[in-house]
Amino acid sequence: MANVTRIFDFPYYQLKTYNLDKALTTKYNGEWVSISTQEFIDQANAISRGLLRLGVKPNDKIAVISSSNRTEWNVLDIGVLQIGAQNVPIYPTIASEDYEYILNHSESTYCFVSDIEVLNKLNSIKKNTNLLGVYTFDDIEGANHWSEILKLGKDLGNQNDVELLKSGIKSEDLATIIYTSGTTGTPKGVMLSHNNLVSNVLDSDRHVPFKHGESKGLSFLPVCHVFERMILYLYMYCGAEIYFAESIEKMSDNLKEVRPHVMTAVPRLYEKVYDKIIAKGAELTGLKKNIFFWAVNLGLRYEPYGQNGWWYEFQLKLARKLIFSKWQEALGGNIEIMVSGSAALQPRLTRIFAAAGLTILEGYGLTETSPVISVNDMINHGFKVGTVGKVIDNVDVKIAEDGEILVKGPNVMMGYYKDPERTAEVMTDGYFHTGDIGEIDEEGFLKITDRKKEMFKTSGGKYVAPALLENKFKQSRFIEQIMVIGEGEKMPAALIQLNFDFVKEWGKRHHIIFKNNEEMISNPQLLERIQAEIDVANVDFGNWEQIKKFEITPDAWSIDGGHLTPTMKLKRKVIKEIYKDLIEKIYRP
Repeated sequence: MANVTRIFDFPYYQLKTYNLDKALTTKYNGEWVSISTQEFIDQANAISRGLLRLGVKPNDKIAVISSSNRTEWNVLDIGVLQIGAQNVPIYPTIASEDYEYILNHSESTYCFVSDIEVLNKLNSIKKNTNLLGVYTFDDIEGANHWSEILKLGKDLGNQNDVELLKSGIKSEDLATIIYTSGTTGTPKGVMLSHNNLVSNVLDSDRHVPFKHGESKGLSFLPVCHVFERMILYLYMYCGAEIYFAESIEKMSDNLKEVRPHVMTAVPRLYEKVYDKIIAKGAELTGLKKNIFFWAVNLGLRYEPYGQNGWWYEFQLKLARKLIFSKWQEALGGNIEIMVSGSAALQPRLTRIFAAAGLTILEGYGLTETSPVISVNDMINHGFKVGTVGKVIDNVDVKIAEDGEILVKGPNVMMGYYKDPERTAEVMTDGYFHTGDIGEIDEEGFLKITDRKKEMFKTSGGKYVAPALLENKFKQSRFIEQIMVIGEGEKMPAALIQLNFDFVKEWGKRHHIIFKNNEEMISNPQLLERIQAEIDVANVDFGNWEQIKKFEITPDAWSIDGGHLTPTMKLKRKVIKEIYKDLIEKIYRP
């Protein structure tokens, strides 16, 4: 088949074009287990036949809640989609009440879960839903295992029914409903068609320098997030072997075992990798330490395409041989490209990793745009530090009078499920209102400056863009998370969550032992040092937007604690409520 027009066409295209022996690989009980492209298709067809025998019909909704990316997720996805049903992925880390809301709002009939923890959470609210059955990927005593659906579909007798349903599915038909985690209000069900996602894969393909049929990709971002899901379809289309990382804790081991050529992550992971590397460099002594930080400082001045001149390029070649080659080896040794999405990437990380030969291609998009709108691209001279690249083919971006980024194209969602009013609020003449403020420079690169909804005015009438400030302040190794506040107040201020591990190390070097977090956040020497970090970062901003006061929170901000969305974005309203006493202390001492 020459054309891919529906999501389930990807495995069949891969079979015809590449026919991989290791299409999907997951680790079970310490062993990597692969299935070929043919096995992928055979299992997906068995799922389709089994679901039909269960009574699943076109347009039924099948929910999937998985704590890890795995082969089963992808097999199930194709099996569901090719009978005209829809896949409803749910973030495993959200509250059980949110499970209940999404299952009921989507009218899901069956649910597949990964493990005992998710199953227990689901069982606590299952009676309040209309679920007809729940199946698990892990073997769990007393639970229905997903292999029961494979067994149900073993008999090929109804394969003709599958083929008939497949042939009737059009590219513009609904494929999936992805509920945005949302920083405010109830989750919105984003309806994406087959064409929304397929067009995004095909239009992104030329921007990513895969060796078609030869590359290996390591997948670890939640596949319930549209960014990773689209990347998996892109891997399938490009004939890349897909390996599923076990967890963020085992990423380092998995990188060395798999030795992938490409991986995707959110900025927070790249920040942690960088911090670990710098911490190891700081432990060096003498000449080794001097050479290490010479290479780092060189990397922080990196510009692409030899813009710094021949002498810089000569030094960079030396730095790559002496220092950066070790960084590459720590990430498996074969990494050619890393992709970043979901939040802004600090320009210093873009520079340093590109200098190390570990280029991070920062992109931009939303669930509602399937998701890619723009992406940096080394192969087409489309890479520029501090931007999210150029807009991809067939997508039209314009900047509204107030600076908001508006998007039109085949990747823009069908709308919000059962919510025409909210849909109408974000659409104007076919253009989707992203809620982000940005600009397109003279070379055609898109730059994001802030979230429209997050910008605020001080009592003096001055606008402050918090994300811009936060990204700068997070460059400090002392600061893990920061939220800029000050709407309607006389000045901006900040709530800060320390990088507790780094601060403990810093304390040891200064002969300070912190017994607990409370003792840490009230230590005068540390507070003085944090103020110095704030002062350094403040220099880059106008007087009206500089951070004048700050308070440090005693606990770590987390998804489970309600501070962060599953994609690690700040839940500003929740954080303000949790730390309202600290905010009072800042503004009304």
